[in-house]
Amino acid sequence: MVLAERSSNLKATTTELARKPKRQLMGEELYGLSAKDLQNLENQLEMSLRGVRMKKEQILTNEIEELKQKGNLVQQENAELQKKITLICQENMELYKKVCGTRDLTAASRNTITPYGFSIGDDSAIPIHLELSQPKQQC
Repeated sequence: MVLAERSSNLKATTTELARKPKRQLMGEELYGLSAKDLQNLENQLEMSLRGVRMKKEQILTNEIEELKQKGNLVQQENAELQKKITLICQENMELYKKVCGTRDLTAASRNTITPYGFSIGDDSAIPIHLELSQPKQQC
């Protein structure tokens, strides 16, 4: 029984001694340390902090490079889509020429056709009538 008690006490003391440096790194239990011990502790903390900062810088640098690559891919995709839009507009113009002939080509080039079929341009010859009224009551 005494042997088991001593073993338990020894284990507790060993565990406590192992935890003490961690506590000292956290700024706890610094009493009784000499100036040299405190300087060594400070040097150890600075080295650890340098390592943490280097790792953080490496991670951020890698993330920046990944974002740059993604940005380049988006720009390439955008350029490809712009080329497709230009090609489609040219095809639409050719179809418009075939359907309407060259007489309405100048009007077509003045008007801009939006994706939803609305035209934006010089349609001043078309009269527009707008009215306001009360909503109709339903029975």
